[in-house]
Amino acid sequence: MNNKVGIYYAFWTREWDVPFYPYIDKAQDLGFDILEVNSGTIAKMSTVERQKLREHAQSRQIELSYCIGLPANFDIASPDMSTRKKGIEFLTNQILGIGEMGGGYLSGILYGAWPATMPKGRMMRQDYLSLSIDSISQVTKAAEENEVVLCMEIVNRFEQFLLNTAEEGVAYCQTINSPNVKILLDTFHMNIEEDSITSAVLIAGKYLGHVHLGENHRMPPGCGHGHIPWNELMVSLKKINYHGSLVMEPFLVPGGQVGQDIKIWRDQSKGFILDEEAQKACAFIKQKLMEAN
Repeated sequence: MNNKVGIYYAFWTREWDVPFYPYIDKAQDLGFDILEVNSGTIAKMSTVERQKLREHAQSRQIELSYCIGLPANFDIASPDMSTRKKGIEFLTNQILGIGEMGGGYLSGILYGAWPATMPKGRMMRQDYLSLSIDSISQVTKAAEENEVVLCMEIVNRFEQFLLNTAEEGVAYCQTINSPNVKILLDTFHMNIEEDSITSAVLIAGKYLGHVHLGENHRMPPGCGHGHIPWNELMVSLKKINYHGSLVMEPFLVPGGQVGQDIKIWRDQSKGFILDEEAQKACAFIKQKLMEAN
């Protein structure tokens, strides 16, 4: 297996909206192939700013991928039509911005608000799913034209209520039936919701477009303090012939909007030097990929 390995920029930051240049440099210096960034920041940039960022990433031989969770006022699964309309426009702007960056993968909670709990007694879960599917169907043409693959992140029940398992994600993709709509599986969330991490990967099959890596408590992969079955995960990815990216998404340090949103209430860095841990985690995953061969 020769999948590209990446890291999410917010491993180092306490805020979502930050300059990405230093993290592109850091990613290359530490051995990564990809830096995943907040697409909301990309969408707010001018065309010139996007071009400069793209050129800088290319100069450092770092590929960019993109991620976001929809704010409540842009919830494309909302029963309120005006909110859905704003959400569709918001998501379209993300796609167009990424298109100017050369396209790529946009993942996260794209199918509804993040975080979100199903309102009590208003509608059935399937009703919200239907609204979400209708909304995503309205942006698939833009995604296809801009070479952007939308990956619906399957998350735990405490963060969203629509897509919590690989099986639900596959059904969602099958209903939309676009080559540019796939799912993202994240080991942190799979550890909570799936009967088996490996079986979830096998269920996802050809619909798996992106993978997030992290230990069961948000630590970096292979830190020695978690219980994710890394060997079995790599074997299952090989079985489905997965050639996509593996992006680690650890969160260790509390504070700021990132700590608030991710619910990091205590310092989990254990005195680690973050760069050193990221470098070790990158080497760990690349070693596991080699072993899977």
